[in-house]
Amino acid sequence: MTFTCPNCNYRCNFNEIKCDADLMAVIKVRDVFGQHGNLVWAYAEQFGATVHQTKVKKLRLILEEMGRLFQAESFTFQKKTYRISRDGIAQALTVVAHKSFETRLENHNYLKKVMLDIAVKEADAQAKRDETALRDREDQSRRSRKLLTDEEVEANKAQLRALINKS
Repeated sequence: MTFTCPNCNYRCNFNEIKCDADLMAVIKVRDVFGQHGNLVWAYAEQFGATVHQTKVKKLRLILEEMGRLFQAESFTFQKKTYRISRDGIAQALTVVAHKSFETRLENHNYLKKVMLDIAVKEADAQAKRDETALRDREDQSRRSRKLLTDEEVEANKAQLRALINKS
């Protein structure tokens, strides 16, 4: 679809203008990934998305979705939300980017399955660190032989409930 600019009479193709806007969005979103930008780009290539005029919109959509993932540091899989660190996302992207698929990827489900394993490992490690910290505080309290304040008791109870609920 071609139209003429009312100010300068320049003939423009609407698809070219739209493509330029998508390219600008791709350039702007790259800063979100930081040092992991190349991994995200390699992952996007698994979808067959490139900067060619016909596929730049698909590339923009994929990069925006990955940007939201990096900013939120969480994802939803089978109606459950999982927390994952940026390093965990980078590990998952490395696995997916280096895997050879027979066909192009259609959605993020394979990445989510890889991230699921990493997120569960991260959650388990965090639960162990929390439990160790709680036990250290309890041991320190016993050694000092002072009674805990009501606030400390309530805080410990809340942490124990949280640890039990995570399991």
